[in-house]
Amino acid sequence: MQGQSPTPDGRVADAVKDNWVDIYAPAWTRPYLRLSRADRPIGTWLLLLPCWWGLALAMIAGQNPRWEDLWIFVGCGLGAWLMRGAGCTWNDITDRDIDGGVERTRSRPIPSGQVSVKGALTWMALQCLLAFGILLTFNQAAIAMGILALFPVAIYPFAKRFTWWPQIFLGLAFNWGAMLTWVAHSGRLEWPAVVLYMAGMAWTLFYDTIYAHQDTEDDALIGVKSTARLFGERSPTWLRRFIVATVSLMGLAILVAVQPAGSVLALALALCAPWAMGWHMTWQLRAFDAENNDRLLSLFRLNRDTGLIPLIFLGLALFA
Repeated sequence: MQGQSPTPDGRVADAVKDNWVDIYAPAWTRPYLRLSRADRPIGTWLLLLPCWWGLALAMIAGQNPRWEDLWIFVGCGLGAWLMRGAGCTWNDITDRDIDGGVERTRSRPIPSGQVSVKGALTWMALQCLLAFGILLTFNQAAIAMGILALFPVAIYPFAKRFTWWPQIFLGLAFNWGAMLTWVAHSGRLEWPAVVLYMAGMAWTLFYDTIYAHQDTEDDALIGVKSTARLFGERSPTWLRRFIVATVSLMGLAILVAVQPAGSVLALALALCAPWAMGWHMTWQLRAFDAENNDRLLSLFRLNRDTGLIPLIFLGLALFA
């Protein structure tokens, strides 16, 4: 579905107001940067933060932080920006007809005619190649983990066509970094990283259910499935369950990782991470209003802070 952009200057409807892409980026780059959601940085944060959780917990568990971990930290930041962009590009290619029928997404670059499918495929390939170059600087086990991550990324855009739980597939893709960075540090995959990965998945179910409530009416008209549509008025109950799962699983991951070798102070500080994160999620739940799209988007974006909170406590535990 191609046509004229429905917003001034090709801007995307739900982009951050006065974002750097719309103001400072050269005009010819803007459609491609919008395709990568560079005008909406929250997705990069949501992909990156589990990477940093996994790295921090691996360093605490092994009691062996190294200078190489600084590059893993930085490399994950660069890689998350690139792979989030590549994933969003792939999502928009596969969803180009669906996006044209949804009010919030019809201004995206492909349905609005700013970028062709061929151009989008080329842009996606470039981002993937650059991200792969960063991945090659990690150990072999981490490289293998990074390649495996492509499978849930590839499947996710199609999930809403065959399951009411597409957010599970988003969680599989977005939290893979918790395991990858553990492996990048330690050279092997261990149970604390897997449990932390599951905690991230529960968190994704929480924030993306909130996000999906913006589109329930349009999704119903075009037959797109989501947890928001599945839960309906029961969403607050399910969101509460996702909070409990996130806190419990993150707490378990920390106990298994830190208790054998860490100090009592390190364990106590680390366990503050899921506790504080849970309170922030609970505050979001209290503000949840399925009929208020502006609030839904605001709550979704607040999850950058939700994910930073445990990182603060894990960082403190690392030096305890």
